Amino acid sequence: MTTTVATTTRTGRSLVADADFDMLTGFCAAEYGLERCVADRVMDQALALVYVMGTTGSGATMAPSQQVDPGWHTLILHTDWYANWCHEQFGYFLHHQPNSKTRTRGLMTDVVTKIQEAGFEVDARLWGTAAECNAPACCGDGPCC
Repeated sequence: MTTTVATTTRTGRSLVADADFDMLTGFCAAEYGLERCVADRVMDQALALVYVMGTTGSGATMAPSQQVDPGWHTLILHTDWYANWCHEQFGYFLHHQPNSKTRTRGLMTDVVTKIQEAGFEVDARLWGTAAECNAPACCGDGPCC
C-alpha cells in the first residue's frame, strides 16, 4: 500500500492580514511605478523572503532579486508596521543589510531554494531563475507577466 502525502505551499501574502497586504502593495505600486498586479507578486515574494531570512537567521547570506527589492524596501519604509511584524514573526527586528552588488544567478537560485524549502511558492520570473525569463520583457517589467 502506498501512502501519498499532500504537500501544500503557502504564499508570502498569507503571512499578513489582507488589509496590510493591500496597504503594502498599494505603496509598492505607487512608489516604484509598478502595475498593481506586478506589485502583488513582488510583495508576496518579499514577504516570503524576509520571513525565511528572519526565521532561519540567514539574512546576511540572502538577498532579493532586483525585481523583488522594491517589496523589501516597501517593508522597511513602513518602520512601525515592519518592526511589529518582525517581532510577531520571529521575535527580533531584522535589519536591512544592503548587498545588491552580490546578486548573481547562483545566489538567486540559492535564495529561491531556501524559500521553497520553507514551503513557499516561488515566482521564478521575479528571481531571474525561470527558464523562459528574458529580461526586461518577462522578469517583472512587463504587464502582469
